[in-house]
Amino acid sequence: MDDNTTPEQPELFPESKKKKSPIFPIILAAVLIVGGIFGYRTYSFGQTHESTDDAQIASNMSPVISKVSGYITEVHVKDNQFVKKGDTLVILDNRDQKMALESAKAALGTARSNISTAKASTNAASQNINSTNAAIATATAQIEAAKVNVWKTSQDLKRYSNLVKDHTITQQQYETALAAKQSADRQLQVLVDQRNQVSQQTGIVNSQTAASSEQIGVASSVSKQREVDVENAKLMLSYTIILAPEDGFVSKVSTQKGQFVQAGAQLFSLVRDNSNWIIANFKETQLSKMVEGQKVDVEIDAFPDHKFEGVVSSFSPATGSTFSILPPDNASGNFVKVVQRLPVRIDFVKLDPKIAKKLRAGMNVKTTVNLK
Repeated sequence: MDDNTTPEQPELFPESKKKKSPIFPIILAAVLIVGGIFGYRTYSFGQTHESTDDAQIASNMSPVISKVSGYITEVHVKDNQFVKKGDTLVILDNRDQKMALESAKAALGTARSNISTAKASTNAASQNINSTNAAIATATAQIEAAKVNVWKTSQDLKRYSNLVKDHTITQQQYETALAAKQSADRQLQVLVDQRNQVSQQTGIVNSQTAASSEQIGVASSVSKQREVDVENAKLMLSYTIILAPEDGFVSKVSTQKGQFVQAGAQLFSLVRDNSNWIIANFKETQLSKMVEGQKVDVEIDAFPDHKFEGVVSSFSPATGSTFSILPPDNASGNFVKVVQRLPVRIDFVKLDPKIAKKLRAGMNVKTTVNLK
């Protein structure tokens, strides 16, 4: 035995063969399979559906506007109160409108009196025309008689002229015939002048009659204008009582008694309770397969346990940013591309009336459009 040889030392930790556990590969395989199925289903769902949670409930809102200026004397509604069409909401001070109505009525009375005066003047002028026509007829008859007298005296003068030459009659008899002839001529001329004067008066009376007839037309037009003024004053007076235009709920009422409001000022809004729909703002990249009439699954945050059905009703003619107060102008400054959203109207299908009464404009909604 060699003294230099070292005897073999036994291993303190002998290697032991460990067996690998099959649980981890099974779990990994299950995760991969489940993930693959979920991813495939998500991909398939995305190919046939488009979703957005940028959606809200919308309703018809009628603004309550004062059509005349004035001080508020009475407020008959409170916040969130339900009113029916025709109910009195606000009453304004109407003293100015009442005075305007009385003034318009007085002006109408004056205009109608002017019509009566013009008609009376026309009737008087017509009677004058009849009188002058009768005078003209009388003068014409007298002229005809005077012409006969002129003819007779002319014939007598001719005979007396021959007789005076033969000294059959005296010079005095001849001069008497001559004087009668001259008198007949003058009488005829006087009657002709009188008839001419009466004819001129007839023309003047005719002009006065025409003027009176025109005055009737002017007075009638003025009377119609005054009637319009009275109706307008009545309308202005009716505007001092502000009525509910539709059935619905009143929004926050900020107007108070004694407050002065301008014509055209909105006092508050009236939200109709019989009309609700959804405005969903889809990205422009989601609209390629969307058309009107497609079914929509609706989820309302206020009613998480209730499923709603809808249908695509219409598409906005422009994106939401286009209708903003300051629309973007990409032609100026630096351009940054931003995905735009287009409002899409979705109408409810078979909405439960009990739930419909609880829906309010502005509630958050999630919509999923079925593209099939």
